[in-house]
Amino acid sequence: MDEMTQSKVEPIKEIKKDVKRLVVVVIAAVLMAVNIKLLVRNGKLYPGGATGLTILLQTVFEDICGIKVQYAAINIILNAFPAYIGFKFIGKRFTIFSVIMILVNSFVVDMIPAYVVTKDILLISVFGGIINGVAISMCLMVDATSGGTDFISIYLSQKRGVDSFNIILGFNVVILVTAGILFGWDKALYSIIFQYASTQTIHLLYRNYQQVTLYVVTDHPKEICNEIYKICKHGATIIDAHGSFKGGNTQLVYSVINATDQKYVIKAINEIDSNAFVNCMNTQQVTGNFYYRPRD
Repeated sequence: MDEMTQSKVEPIKEIKKDVKRLVVVVIAAVLMAVNIKLLVRNGKLYPGGATGLTILLQTVFEDICGIKVQYAAINIILNAFPAYIGFKFIGKRFTIFSVIMILVNSFVVDMIPAYVVTKDILLISVFGGIINGVAISMCLMVDATSGGTDFISIYLSQKRGVDSFNIILGFNVVILVTAGILFGWDKALYSIIFQYASTQTIHLLYRNYQQVTLYVVTDHPKEICNEIYKICKHGATIIDAHGSFKGGNTQLVYSVINATDQKYVIKAINEIDSNAFVNCMNTQQVTGNFYYRPRD
C-alpha cells in the first residue's frame, strides 16, 4: 500500500473506531442508568465512587432537607474536577468519551420513570452489581470510563506511581458509613454485596490492568524476546538454565506483560518454537518501569 492510499485509509479507520466507541459508551451509559433507576434506587443502595456519592447526596437533600435535586445536576458537578484531571493529564479523547458517558447516564437516569422490578434486596444487590460491572467494563474496553474516582485512580497509578486502591477503598467506606448512620446499616451492608459483585464482574471481563508473568523454556530466546516486544512493547530477560530431566543446557525467557496480550504472545511463541515450555502466572504487583499503552 503506497503512502497516499494509506493516508486515506487511516482517517477512515479512526472514524470507524470513534463511532464504535461512541455506540458502546452510549449503550453502557443507558444500561447503567436503567440499573440505577430500576434496581439501585429501589433497593436504596449506594454504589462506590461518584455514582454512590451522587445518590447519597440526592437522598440527603430529599429525605432530610426536603429538597428534590436532579441526579444529573449533582453527578455532573461531582465529575467536573475529575474530568479536568483526565483531560489535562490522562488523555483528551479518553476524557471526551468518558464525559459523554457521564452526561448520557446522568440525563437518562432523570428521564426514566420509576418502576419496581423486584423488592428482594438480595437480588437487587447481586444482579444490580453484575449489571453495573458489565456497564463499566464496556466503557473500559473501548478506552473510556464511567467517570469520578476512575479518573483519579488512573491518574495516581499511571502518572504518579501511587497505589490508588486504598484511597478509593477509603472513599467508598466513607460513603457506606455515612449512609449507614443516616439511613440504616442494612442498606449499607447490602451495598457492600453490590460493590463486590460489580468489582468481580469487572475483574472477570476487563483484564487490561492485570499483568501476567511468563517463564518460557526455549532454544529460540532472542526470537521470542523480539516477538514479545513487537506484540506488546514489553522487554524480556534471557536467563541461562540447566534442565534436570535431560541434563542439557537451555535458556529461560522471563517477561511481564498485560493479561490482554497473553493469548497473542503464547500463539507467537508456539509458532517460533513448538517445543517451548511456557508457564504463565498471575502477577500480584508490579513496580518500576512497566509500559502502559498511552491513552489518546
